[in-house]
Amino acid sequence: MKHPEEKDAARAAVIYGASSGLIPGVYLDAARTLGRILAERGYTLVSGGGKRGVMGHAIEGASEAGGRTVGVLPGFMIERGWAHPSLSEVISTPTMHVRKATMAGMSCAAIALAGGIGTLDELAEMMTWSQLKLFGGPVVIVNTEGFYDPLLEMFRKMRDLGFMRGDVIPATVVSTPEEAVAVIEASVK
Repeated sequence: MKHPEEKDAARAAVIYGASSGLIPGVYLDAARTLGRILAERGYTLVSGGGKRGVMGHAIEGASEAGGRTVGVLPGFMIERGWAHPSLSEVISTPTMHVRKATMAGMSCAAIALAGGIGTLDELAEMMTWSQLKLFGGPVVIVNTEGFYDPLLEMFRKMRDLGFMRGDVIPATVVSTPEEAVAVIEASVK
């Protein structure tokens, strides 16, 4: 997808994840690690820009490693003070729909970490866009501690009953942030 907001999509990855600060530390640690590794490998981290939870920890991991971080937030979220203070850049959008399209248009890959309904919304949209060839990069699910196992079982059921085409889901499932970055690097070579 091409968008006017697109910067250097060849070296940017969008991450999706929980904005809640009330989640187990293992998921926060995975997010911080992913942010750090992306920064060390020269990728800009694009996210919803939140200062808490998985998003906040990914931003902090990238920032601490000297990486560039871009938060894309609808104006109402910026007005409420939800943007992480360490972001390199904040992009304001008029709606949530424009937010998602902007993040995708800026990125060569999409990575879903543990999250809630918003993360599932973003993941499902990217999987759909990938299937329709509207997004050409990899869509990666980081299945930390088996977090996504029930969803993956649902995807298998969808496939087995004919609701999903093909033999595999339109995403790559990995267990660690390191594996997620390896998937991205293999796709951009």
